[in-house]
Amino acid sequence: MTNRDTADWRTANRSNWDERVPIHMASSYYDLPAFVAGQESLRDFEPAEVGDVTGRTLLHLQCHLGLDTLSWSRRGAVVTGLDFSAPAVEAARDLAARVGADEARFVTADVYEAVDALGGETFDIVYTGFGALCWLPDVAGWARTVAELVAPGGFLYLAEFHPFADILSEDGSTVEHDYFRRDPILLDALGTYADPGAPGIRTPTVEWLHGIGDVVSALITAGLRLEFLHEHGHGHFRLPARLRVPQVYSLRAAKAE
Repeated sequence: MTNRDTADWRTANRSNWDERVPIHMASSYYDLPAFVAGQESLRDFEPAEVGDVTGRTLLHLQCHLGLDTLSWSRRGAVVTGLDFSAPAVEAARDLAARVGADEARFVTADVYEAVDALGGETFDIVYTGFGALCWLPDVAGWARTVAELVAPGGFLYLAEFHPFADILSEDGSTVEHDYFRRDPILLDALGTYADPGAPGIRTPTVEWLHGIGDVVSALITAGLRLEFLHEHGHGHFRLPARLRVPQVYSLRAAKAE
C-alpha cells in the first residue's frame, strides 16, 4: 500500500480485521472458553467509572468479537454492538448465544455510518473500548457521530490506550515515534496483537494517532460536556505494568437533557 491508496483505508482495514476473526477466536488473548465460563473482559476501573448500567441502553462502537459488549450485558445493560467486520459480528452473535444473552443485538456497519444503520436510535450510554480510535482518520467526525447517538441526559464513556504509550518502544524505555504525527500510518506486518506468530494475515492496514487534546476538543465541539478525564498507569497490552507512565486513559462526556 502506498500513500495514494490511503483513501481506501476502510477496505484495507476491514479486510485485515475480517482475517483476524478466526485467529482471535482461537487465541489465548481473548480466551473465549474462560469468557463463556463467566470471566469478564472489562478493565477494573471501567465499571466503577460508568456506574450502574442496569436497564440502561448501551451502544458499543467498534465492538469486534463482542466480549466487552456482553460484559456490560452481564451487568444488566441492554446492549447493542456495532462493527464494520461482518465475520466479527457473526462471531459476536454466536458468543451471545453461548452465554445466553438473547437480548444482545449486533449490527454490521462502519462507525461513521452508525446513525443511519441504527435508524436514528439513541442510547443512554455510548461506549468505545481499547484500540478503537487509531483505526479512524477523522476524530471530529467520530465525535459528531457519538453526539448524535447519545440520548439526552446520557453520556459517552471512552476507555482507550494512551497516545503517549503509542510512541514508546516495546519495552517502554524509549520514545520512538512522533506524538504529533497526524498523517496516515501505513503498516504491513504479519500476525496480530492477539497472536504475533499467526500466519496468513497479509492485508496492510492504515492507522492514525490522535492526541488526547484532539479527542477532548472534538467531543466538546460536538456539544458534549466533559465530566472527567483519567489517566491510568496500567492496562496496556504490550507495555510492562511496572512503567510509571500513562498507559491508558478514560473519559466520560455527557449530553444535556
